Order: sequence, then structure tokens, then C-alpha cells
Amino acid sequence: MLLYSDVVSGDEMFSDAFPIKVVDDIVYEVDCQTITVKPGADIDIGANPSAEDADEALEEGATTVNNVVYSFRLQSTQFDKKSFLTYLKGYMKTVKAHLQETKPDRVDAFEKGAQAFAKKLVANFKDYEFYTGENMNPDGMVALLNYREDGVTPFFTFWKDGLKEIKL
Repeated sequence: MLLYSDVVSGDEMFSDAFPIKVVDDIVYEVDCQTITVKPGADIDIGANPSAEDADEALEEGATTVNNVVYSFRLQSTQFDKKSFLTYLKGYMKTVKAHLQETKPDRVDAFEKGAQAFAKKLVANFKDYEFYTGENMNPDGMVALLNYREDGVTPFFTFWKDGLKEIKL
């Protein structure tokens, strides 16, 4: 299993237990879903309910959560467009410095790809929800939650070069 953690904060962001797609060689899109969590019960990982459970309403004490947010203890945060651009500029500078130390041959591709992808983000800014890692490090990665074209299927976007893979 692969675990992906933020190179800045060290926070675990997601794992390969979720469907992952690389987009433009600059970000990962990670499919997620809404699950029901009952206190003291086994965690529902989003599998289809059995036939006898299908008609059950939300049990007392149960909550509905996003499985990636829940599994990796991501924290919701807020941005307006101006503050997000300020954050993004600083974060890209940090990731670039990290790449210069660890993968200098990747810096040019990162700069070009990140700039193009950032334009897409800004153009669709209102469509995103923002999440930080568990430690809420203001310099760390902000994960972007959006929905597929159907309007109901959630997915996260993570900066590929801002993550390190940890083999478990």
C-alpha cells in the first residue's frame, strides 16, 4: 500500500486504497464518496449496503462524512479568491524549492504545469471546497474537493509534486 503525505507538513493526505488518476502530470485526482459512520461500529468504507440494510435510515449518533476527509482527518478551511492566490503563490514557491533539492529535473515541468493548472482552479474557484492536513499547517498543502460532471460524485485534487509516497 502507498500512503501519500504532504512534503511541507508531513500530514497524511490519502492512500492508494482510493481510486487515483494523474491529471496533466501535475495533480492527482482521488475519487471519494460519502459514507455513514456509527460510533463504536466498524467503519463503512463506502461499499454497497447489504439488502437488509438498504432501507435503514440514519441511525442515532451516526454521521455522514467524506471517506477521504474522515480517513485522513483532513480539516475544512476557507479561502476567498485573493487569499487563495496568496497562499498558492507561497506554496508553489515552497514546492519548487523542495524539487530543486530532491528532483531538479522536475522543476521546469512543475512550473509550467502548476501555472496552467492554477489558471483552471482560479477560473472555477467557486466550485471548490478546501481542506488542510490534520495539523492544519498554514504552509502545507490545501486539498481541493470538487464534484464530477454529474454533480454528486466527489473527488479531491492534490498537487503531485507536493507529496511523497510512503510504502507500507
